Amino acid sequence: MALELENKVRSIAKDLGFDECRFSLAKEASHANQFQDWLDEGKNGDMKWMERSPERRKDPRHLLKEAKTVIVLAINYYPSRSDPRSSDKLGRFAKYAWGEDYHLVVDKKLKAFSAALQDLGGEQRFYVDYGPILERDFATDSGLGWNGKSTVQIHQSLGTWFFLAELVTTLNLISDEPVPNRCGKCTQCIDICPTEAITSPHHLDARRCISYLTIEHKGSIPQEYRKAIGDRIFGCDDCLEVCPWNRFAKASNEVKFTARDYIDMSLNDFLKLSEENFRSIFSRSPVKRIGRDRFLRNVCIALGNIGDISDIPCLESTMEKENQLVSEHAKWAIDQIKSRS
Repeated sequence: MALELENKVRSIAKDLGFDECRFSLAKEASHANQFQDWLDEGKNGDMKWMERSPERRKDPRHLLKEAKTVIVLAINYYPSRSDPRSSDKLGRFAKYAWGEDYHLVVDKKLKAFSAALQDLGGEQRFYVDYGPILERDFATDSGLGWNGKSTVQIHQSLGTWFFLAELVTTLNLISDEPVPNRCGKCTQCIDICPTEAITSPHHLDARRCISYLTIEHKGSIPQEYRKAIGDRIFGCDDCLEVCPWNRFAKASNEVKFTARDYIDMSLNDFLKLSEENFRSIFSRSPVKRIGRDRFLRNVCIALGNIGDISDIPCLESTMEKENQLVSEHAKWAIDQIKSRS
């Protein structure tokens, strides 16, 4: 029966909690050459892992011999609650970090998916974003939305609030048709970027991006971007928030993405965290992956931007007892507060 195998695969995806399942031909990625140019220009910054095995990133057939199909999956993470109030000296986390680390949640589902596909005769390699695959190209080819001007994938019912995952498989599944790019003349994502990291439609200089600076960047954050970071302490959602397609977004059904208590903690409380407390509070959270030092660096910048005189004693204590990376940012924060007072 036509589409019998495809329907079985989609049914497995639905039972595992994925919100969308689409199929694309396993071939060289549509933007393979542009990706190489981006790497050659150094726009990946500290993300040196992107430079490893670029050919494998460009073509999933290098990942799995006899690969026929890329199964592209989406899972909604949009939270049911609203943002914490910025007037309470709270730092902002990107919404994807409000709950459990998506790598842990999605990876478990992918393992179960791969096992089910083995029963159907398939051999698989699966990835969230830890593997070498240009996932948005295959998402677009499969009709799982389109690539927005911010370079974020957009889905017509999920908006921008979803994770992508892929299984490269030897199963020969009928490819889905792409959908039109429906961004039109809208440039809201470009216009709102605090650091002008979206240099033109579909072009991102990661070295300027607040998500990159607060998460991937390992050293001192360049002075020119510190004020633009504002109260953000882990990632940035600005280009996602303004997308008009989010008017269709609904709260995720995945309980593990439910917001955790730390999104309501004060910036000063974060500065007082010991290494042990940091690991405990952010257990199974994506925040834990950047480590305490980089997190405190981010917290100091946020306090420098929204703090007042009452925050100086805590910053001074931080400056005295922490390492050079954190101390430098604590001193900057103190200077900023004093300059406003």
